[in-house]
Amino acid sequence: MNRSARYLLLALLMLVSFQPLRAQVAISVGFGPPALPVYEQPLCPEEGYIWTPGYWAYDDDDGYYWIPGTWVLAPQIGYLWTPPWWGWGGNAFLFHEGYWGPQVGFYGGINYGFGYFGNGFEGGRWQDNRFYYNRAVMNVNVTNIHTVYNTTVINRGVENRISYNGGNGGINARPTPAQEAFDHERHIAPIAAQTEHMRQARGNPELRASTNQGKPPIAATDRPGSFSGHGVVPAREAGAPYHPPANARENRPVANGGENRPGGPAGENRPANPTHASELSQHQVVTPPSSGDAKLDRKYQQQQEKLVAKQNQEHQKLQQQQAKEDQRAQQQVARQQQNQARQQQYQVRQQQTEQRHAQQTQQMEQRHTQQTQSFQEREVRPEGRPH
Repeated sequence: MNRSARYLLLALLMLVSFQPLRAQVAISVGFGPPALPVYEQPLCPEEGYIWTPGYWAYDDDDGYYWIPGTWVLAPQIGYLWTPPWWGWGGNAFLFHEGYWGPQVGFYGGINYGFGYFGNGFEGGRWQDNRFYYNRAVMNVNVTNIHTVYNTTVINRGVENRISYNGGNGGINARPTPAQEAFDHERHIAPIAAQTEHMRQARGNPELRASTNQGKPPIAATDRPGSFSGHGVVPAREAGAPYHPPANARENRPVANGGENRPGGPAGENRPANPTHASELSQHQVVTPPSSGDAKLDRKYQQQQEKLVAKQNQEHQKLQQQQAKEDQRAQQQVARQQQNQARQQQYQVRQQQTEQRHAQQTQQMEQRHTQQTQSFQEREVRPEGRPH
């Protein structure tokens, strides 16, 4: 088995995720995200994992929430991560999704730290089908990971915690022609472990900016979806005081053509584009104005109760089904991560064995050379010795 074997399964799974163009806008919001919090990078868990920095995402109901930075196993040898970013689009802040690709593209000039200082990536490089980490900016245990180097990087924006491009107070940066070309190449979308990581972050109330005031208690993790344990790193401080606009609820986003609108005859507000049935409240029976005919009103009331009961039963059934499917998806992601870890452990053991074999072979060859030389020196006859 060669060194790329551990990537084979993941690469095959990722084929369906190739996209010719980057998803330019996933969602738009009327006000910018909070400043990036200050936090430490957790230790890299194993060789081949690449750092994906944390960022602020947006939820229609709960506002901005933090996606913790985490180490992710690269889906393919030679691929790097281009982080997502927010940018002013003229009348709203637009979200640009992150992606995997052979080059790091434009990410708004945002200084995410840890090698992502606004332009390119200084945290590591691929060499001979292995990823080498720059210890000057990456938190790597050299006892476990030996593919390292040390190159000093001048981070001129170290005090800059701005999390968006353009607009009032945003980063003033534009993509280079090369970065624009990278942006239009074929990419791999965030892998399953990343989407599950995002889903868990979205459902965690502690990660909402309205709760943590820009200082999330889970700022980074050592693996995707690991939101508890020794690998979790809290934010040391908020990047800046968090002051959402007073009309934040009126600046809700419009995504995929959706809008905030009543959800049905009852007039209750329901999400424009809900993903899960659990995001919707159950339907309620609404008492209509009296028609003056008590018998007719009662009949209407009974028909409405029957309809609402049927709708709520269907709602509950779908919610339970989706919960089971989400659980199975989480278990599948966990199994994939375990398989990847086992493959990596086997790869490390194989590399250690090869190194030991090479050392043994060299030592044997040196012994044989020395033995041959010693033998030849003993058998050489002195000059003048009679025959």
